[in-house]
Amino acid sequence: MVEFTLNDEQLALRDLAHDFAEKEIRPVAWQYDRDSTFPAELIKKAWGLGLMNYHVPERFGGAGIGYLDGVVIDEELSWGCSGISSSIGCNSLAVAPLLLAGSEELKRRYVERLTAEPLLASFCLTEPDAGSDVAAMKTRAVRNKDKYVITGSKCFITNGGYATFYTVYAKTDLDAGHRGISCFVVPRDAGVIVDKHEDKMGQRASNTATVTFPEVEVPLDHRIGGENDGFKIAMATLDRTRPNIAAMATGVARAAFEFAVQYAQERVQFGVPIAMHQAIQFMIADMATEIEAARLLVWKSAVQLDHGERNTLLSSHAKRFAGDVAMKVATDAVQVYGGYGFIKDYPVEKLMRDAKIMQLYEGTAQIQRIVIARELFAPRV
Repeated sequence: MVEFTLNDEQLALRDLAHDFAEKEIRPVAWQYDRDSTFPAELIKKAWGLGLMNYHVPERFGGAGIGYLDGVVIDEELSWGCSGISSSIGCNSLAVAPLLLAGSEELKRRYVERLTAEPLLASFCLTEPDAGSDVAAMKTRAVRNKDKYVITGSKCFITNGGYATFYTVYAKTDLDAGHRGISCFVVPRDAGVIVDKHEDKMGQRASNTATVTFPEVEVPLDHRIGGENDGFKIAMATLDRTRPNIAAMATGVARAAFEFAVQYAQERVQFGVPIAMHQAIQFMIADMATEIEAARLLVWKSAVQLDHGERNTLLSSHAKRFAGDVAMKVATDAVQVYGGYGFIKDYPVEKLMRDAKIMQLYEGTAQIQRIVIARELFAPRV
């Protein structure tokens, strides 16, 4: 039987996340955006409530909740502020490679750090000249006796300036393209350099940094999985985290929609609230439909993971569609506000800026379309 309702535990998680977003995140979100303030105190509070590291198994100190549970949490936190939500949730991306392919010792040593205290980790894949072309990365990891020497630079790294360790992808075979990439845990104190903090259009409460590895040495046992298995690990990681990005996008869209509905009921033009005009009603109706559709795709892609199934196609459907919906709904919410929507004193201006990144990170909307097409045309065995 197909079920579209949440159970009591999931409803309680949703209520917990929504309450945190409403009482802790929303009151400071626009100020944090204006000042580009890193939400250190909110991260500590979220960690204390169990709203971080929630997919980490119980044996490593986590809650071990399912993927559907996680996307429910992420939608609510991003309804509060997707920048702050991104800062809170980034550990899930950083530790996913470890949980997928790391040794038991690496998991104990690094994953347990994040559940023992409110520390952060970062995922380092993107490079200045590589971007979506992962095989073109220039970061190298050269094996030297009992260690690897990692040299290179990564960009657009969420929480990069605050991470205690990094999961880093580097070439171990320069001539093998994407088949020559390996994955490593790199502690910050091994000599990692944070070069700069990006001044972003949106999600300004999250830290996005360039991180450099100047001949950083790590032991052989800090490799995650087999040598040259990094690309497979990265793709499996993104299959698991793209539903979360899609959930964040749904939360942004929902926030913009709710502000638009409220404003349409209050703003009077031609003698009646603008909510009485059909042009506005149709815009609002389309927003509502698109948000519902996005959420269903998010949930379906998460449930597929909970069932132990490969979700590459569905996670790309969800990420592509929800990201586009966030941008469209936020843009239409600004339109409902008219000229006021273009002013920073009104909330939808921030949401429109925040929404754009949903079409870009963890695979652009165009990359998702490529993945979808490849999956659809893949040979059937």
